[in-house]
Amino acid sequence: MPIKTFKPYTPTRRFLTVEDFSDITKTEPEKSLIVPLKKTGGRNNTGELTVRHIGGGHKRYYRIIDFKRDKYDVEGTVVAIEYDPNRSARIALVEYTDGEKRYIIQPLGLKVGDKIISSKNAVEHSVGNAMPLKYIQVGTLIHNIEIYPGSGGKICRSAGSCAQLLAKEGDYANVKLQSGEVRKLKLDCMATIGQVGNIDHINVSLGKAGRSRHIGIRPTVRGVKMNAVDHPHGGGRGRSKGGNIPSSPTGVCAKGGKTRRKRNVWTKFIIQRRKK
Repeated sequence: MPIKTFKPYTPTRRFLTVEDFSDITKTEPEKSLIVPLKKTGGRNNTGELTVRHIGGGHKRYYRIIDFKRDKYDVEGTVVAIEYDPNRSARIALVEYTDGEKRYIIQPLGLKVGDKIISSKNAVEHSVGNAMPLKYIQVGTLIHNIEIYPGSGGKICRSAGSCAQLLAKEGDYANVKLQSGEVRKLKLDCMATIGQVGNIDHINVSLGKAGRSRHIGIRPTVRGVKMNAVDHPHGGGRGRSKGGNIPSSPTGVCAKGGKTRRKRNVWTKFIIQRRKK
């Protein structure tokens, strides 16, 4: 999908790029598959600010996505490719032979009119088909992967992402993620064939502060510009670093400090750690 650039008739237009949305075939979402989405402003149930840089933005509806792909052995037809404001990937509206409609993450190459199927058994290795890892050929690119059986896809759901099935040993499959991490997953975990679409999303430049505000991102103030009460880097006369170890507002080491819990139950499933 091409990226649009503009003549610099204003300073922000010089660097601003947008997706051309030529792959979108339907502009209004399926009413039966949307629910209201409430904004938090980064606050918890007591009104306390827990996540910075969140607030404002355009109103959205949440699209209910079928991450579990649990409509087994029923063929579906892709009837539309839609924009989803809640994720970087496109979503595909699938209508099954029994009349039910569901949204799925659109894989690269999936078009309107294509047939897809999900099964607990081996099915054809075509883009958009879902099956357990034990039936997927070694070397295949996959996405929307379950961490444990029945949990629904958790891994590789954003635009352009995919993982590769490297090997099968006993009850586990070795999967290489885009970070370079190789980890074990149960062979009964479901995965979808192909790479997630909208691969040009990474090349989009927001270009100005206003576009960040439209998507709900508030400004980021550097710690050294704050008062000492607000940040470990704050305070001092003029531009002073203060001799502190670089850290987050809550005091967590920001550069190279290990934050992974020693007794993390998932550590034993990691064969090779991600690249630094």
